[in-house]
Amino acid sequence: MIPKKCNDLITHLLRRAGFGATISEMEQYSRLEYKEIVDRLLDFRDSSYIADDVIYRDHVDLHSSRSGLPAYWGYRILSTNNPLEEKMALFWHGVFATGNSKLNNLRSLLNQIDMFREYSLSKFDDILLELSKDPAMLIWLDNQDNHKDAINENYGREILELFSMGVGNYSEDDIKECSRAFTGWTITNPEYMSLMSQKDSIWPYGRIVWHYNFDDVDHDSGEKVFLGESGNFNGEDVVKIICNQQATANFVARHLYNFFVADEVPVPQWGVTPPKDPEAIDELAKAYFTYDHNIGSMIKVLFNSDFFKKSIGEKVKSPTELVFGTLRLSGEYNDQSKIGSGIYGALAEAGFMGQELTNPPSVEGWHTGEEWITSGALVDRVNFASSHLSDAKNEGVKEIIDKTITEVGERCTIEQLANSCSYALGILELSNETSAGITELLESESVEIDRDGLIDIDENTIISTLKLIVSSREYQIC
Repeated sequence: MIPKKCNDLITHLLRRAGFGATISEMEQYSRLEYKEIVDRLLDFRDSSYIADDVIYRDHVDLHSSRSGLPAYWGYRILSTNNPLEEKMALFWHGVFATGNSKLNNLRSLLNQIDMFREYSLSKFDDILLELSKDPAMLIWLDNQDNHKDAINENYGREILELFSMGVGNYSEDDIKECSRAFTGWTITNPEYMSLMSQKDSIWPYGRIVWHYNFDDVDHDSGEKVFLGESGNFNGEDVVKIICNQQATANFVARHLYNFFVADEVPVPQWGVTPPKDPEAIDELAKAYFTYDHNIGSMIKVLFNSDFFKKSIGEKVKSPTELVFGTLRLSGEYNDQSKIGSGIYGALAEAGFMGQELTNPPSVEGWHTGEEWITSGALVDRVNFASSHLSDAKNEGVKEIIDKTITEVGERCTIEQLANSCSYALGILELSNETSAGITELLESESVEIDRDGLIDIDENTIISTLKLIVSSREYQIC
């Protein structure tokens, strides 16, 4: 097992940039310098995961687009060799929250997730433009009902309030002018598609997906005044103007800080509640303009910053991070031979904990931080982690057991055992309370401690220790 002290920062980076790291992944990355790891994580060119045909072979319902499509994303998260790619898709899914509760067309929503993957590290201008053309978003915010003679302000309002600038940085007139610019941005044959999307076509194709269409006849081509600028603006012009605003740089910076560094208050409160770390937001906003609005460059600055490196333990794991981080550790779905119906149960568990992928509660997305930890959700979180990381038949658990015995030997102190197990789970330091709990647990199981403070180490002792650690506060945060 890798030495602990020299790898705390790497462990922290891998937890935030992905869904934790297995012992094997830690050993792989420990051979590189920190900045090299950041560069490698940001390079998605060689990403690999369980192949689509393998997934569809065992899950026909995924191929037919009728149900269960979040499971497809779940397999991507569990099997990818570059978790940051999926973490970025999750990030944008939370910012540009779009839910199947209204769409009833999971394939179109999954296409949106694909778009997030493709553009996740691009210029914010490109991301916002692709979002404005995305069929799932168009339907989610009713832009197919936004006509030049009768504007619908839903998308015009949300692109300013929740997607780019935040409350207090635009006027009601700006919302109207923005909405006018997006008239004619719709889906192909909207009346027919709205009807047919509710029905299943001939198996195995499932519901018909939507496609973007610009209806020039329905577009308001008149003069507009938007954020102090005048012109015959269309949606692309509006996006460029939005992306050049200081408010947009600050808004994007705070979203990145909230997701990767430390939990902030919910987005609707940002207009009245200052950032936790204004200097960090300023540094990220400066990077936004320095690197021409490029998100990948902003994240590189973030990961290499002092404020990121000092933020260990400042975030509560989201249900998705906890569930899929646990399953990556347990090794239950780490290759194509592990495909099975259990993936549906895992996704359901994340939903019980408060985060149902592809179905956020509202256009605001999910509220993060301590709001994840309700009394019921905490029980679900503890039970889920304990059940999957206490099963010695799971490949990842067996690896932890073998590595622990290799590191501490057949006899060691309870403290040495606890430190070895916790580090294998990606926890950098245990509290005195958790350490005392491990001692109390092992003593209650009649583990004999000799006069030198040593105990016998076997599979059962390690499993008992793992179960208590994943039930601790330390496992709930990152």
